[in-house]
Amino acid sequence: MKKMVSVFMTAVLIAIPVTPAFALTNHDTVKEKAQELASKIMSDYGVSGLQYAIMDHGSIVLSDSAGVYDKATKSPITKDTMFGIGSVSKTYVSAATMILADSKKIDIDKPLTTYIKDFKMADERYKEITPRMLMNHSSGIYGSHYANSVLFDDNDAKNHDELLIKLQSEHLKSNPGEFSVYCNNGFQLLELLIERVSGLSYSEFLATYISKPLQLTSTKTQRDSFDRDRLTKTYFPGIDQSLPVENANLLGTGGIYSTAEELSKFAEVLIGNRTDILSEKSAKAMQSHEYRKGVWVSEETNTVNYGLGWDAVRLAPFSDYGITALYKGGDTLMYHAALTTLPEHDISIAVLSSGGSSLYNSMLASNVLLEYARAKGIIKEILPEKTFEAPLKVDMPSDLIAYTGLYGTVGKTVNLEIKNGEIDLPALGNGLLPPQKYVYTGNGQFKNNDGNVTLSFDQPKNGKTYLKLNAYINIPGLGQTVMVMYEYQKLDSNSLNQSTKTVWEDRNGKSYYALDEKITSGMYLTKALVAKNISVDINHGYASGTKIVDKNKAINVMSIPIMKGRDTFDLNFYNVNHAEHLVIDGQSYIREDAIHPIYDGNDSFCNIPSNGQAVWYKIDGKSANRVMNVETPVSGGFAVYDANGMVVNFSKVTNNHSVVLPEGGMIVFGGNKGDRFKINMKNK
Repeated sequence: MKKMVSVFMTAVLIAIPVTPAFALTNHDTVKEKAQELASKIMSDYGVSGLQYAIMDHGSIVLSDSAGVYDKATKSPITKDTMFGIGSVSKTYVSAATMILADSKKIDIDKPLTTYIKDFKMADERYKEITPRMLMNHSSGIYGSHYANSVLFDDNDAKNHDELLIKLQSEHLKSNPGEFSVYCNNGFQLLELLIERVSGLSYSEFLATYISKPLQLTSTKTQRDSFDRDRLTKTYFPGIDQSLPVENANLLGTGGIYSTAEELSKFAEVLIGNRTDILSEKSAKAMQSHEYRKGVWVSEETNTVNYGLGWDAVRLAPFSDYGITALYKGGDTLMYHAALTTLPEHDISIAVLSSGGSSLYNSMLASNVLLEYARAKGIIKEILPEKTFEAPLKVDMPSDLIAYTGLYGTVGKTVNLEIKNGEIDLPALGNGLLPPQKYVYTGNGQFKNNDGNVTLSFDQPKNGKTYLKLNAYINIPGLGQTVMVMYEYQKLDSNSLNQSTKTVWEDRNGKSYYALDEKITSGMYLTKALVAKNISVDINHGYASGTKIVDKNKAINVMSIPIMKGRDTFDLNFYNVNHAEHLVIDGQSYIREDAIHPIYDGNDSFCNIPSNGQAVWYKIDGKSANRVMNVETPVSGGFAVYDANGMVVNFSKVTNNHSVVLPEGGMIVFGGNKGDRFKINMKNK
């Protein structure tokens, strides 16, 4: 369910202690900087409410907010308003794991099977996986099981309960410990580990060993009983009203709610200041440079460098000042969070939002912390952002032509051609860098026209060849961030016989629609989240980045460290009553060709089958522009999408059971097995 990080105190500050409160009241620039950036995020980046807090030596020295709790009432965010913190939850489950290690109940370097006896996979290497590997993302597990995890007004534990069953049929994408790449499933397994060893539910463990001693009253999970009205409202484009409460039912991965003040208070545990909860030794262990234990990029300036539970233990730009900064970011569909702490200075900042992205929150956090460090005298001045010049193209050595060929990342393949010392590539850096041309500038490097992006080829000790990206990216109004990662992995061509080619060619460009996702799922807000489009590179033998094995199977071959190799998958096809289905991560999808147009007559029924799977319909010219009214069972619901995949109505959100059907769109009905929908069509 992600990212971005010690100079000693000056002689004056050591000799004359300055209290955090005194420091802040004499430096209003910190508050002004926070308000300026918060306003920018609110105005330009789709955020409805934002909350932030700084803790210095155990005291809250800044606590503020922007935006509204509720757009309808325009009531403000307060310090007690709660937000989902997404993957910042990983620091809690990691701390909980280390608490068990402190009490000698577990050894984080013993096999996970020591503590979860029924943990099994279809790959014998699973026996080598340890709790440490789960915390530093090096287990080799494919990545994430998102199905039925983010639900509206529904805290169903289906995802938690089925994880071990789903993993039984799965393989690993690398040897355990070979390299670190972001992996949500690892933290779900830590949640199970804590439950098995402690005998408590994970929520009970957090309440007993973290929230109670810290006196946290606003830090809760979906399993806890608390006033849901304390959660800030969330919104989605095209839907006027606020959404129901979002439950990320992946507690260890991303299922905690909190406030900025309480999150910054929890940081005291993570940096070793609450030894009654977590030992200083374990806090230090969490800050260790785990990422360097496996294959990694050579550059030290970066915003991703994993510790145990941390996205970064040497976060840029703080590393440019000689300051150690720790960082963890988090995103659910609706909530976004950032926690950054300077352990040697005992200063932490938490930024939470409804809407936006953890990237924006992390940039606010970094810029405000730098201003706070300057105001306190920890740094003399804030360094200017890096500037770049247009590159000077030089003659390229002929041996670099050998890097031309097929490359892949999770979900796709590309043909990378080096021609006349130039490379044309699609968007990179998670879409932050547009498609553009890169020219050879010497030293094995290619640069873009602005000079802020450098590409090179790397062949680390695992024998793979990677296209490496080193980019300084300016986010308008928020500042500059750096990103160094492997973007693509070089692949071998995979020849197919003609009969296999024919089958896969027929799948190229086809969409497959989710059947097993609960109708309460937030995934239905966007059709792209409940549909899989298959892109086949028939000449090289790949489909959506997976290597075709036979007519009905393609397997993952991506082994890319850091981020781009996360959430890998296999493709498995099968037929039910002559309708082709696809299985990914244990979830079934039905091919678009097997989906029928909805009945265009006045009255009809839709029944959820005995297997409880969703029912999809197309909207053709006969039913388009007609008004569809649905008598919906309490447990059921439906979503309607236009031809572009945008949601027109999602009844579980809007409680609206009447909609004008858009031509070329889709409809999905979901609920419990046996649920019956009565559908009435009429002209506008």
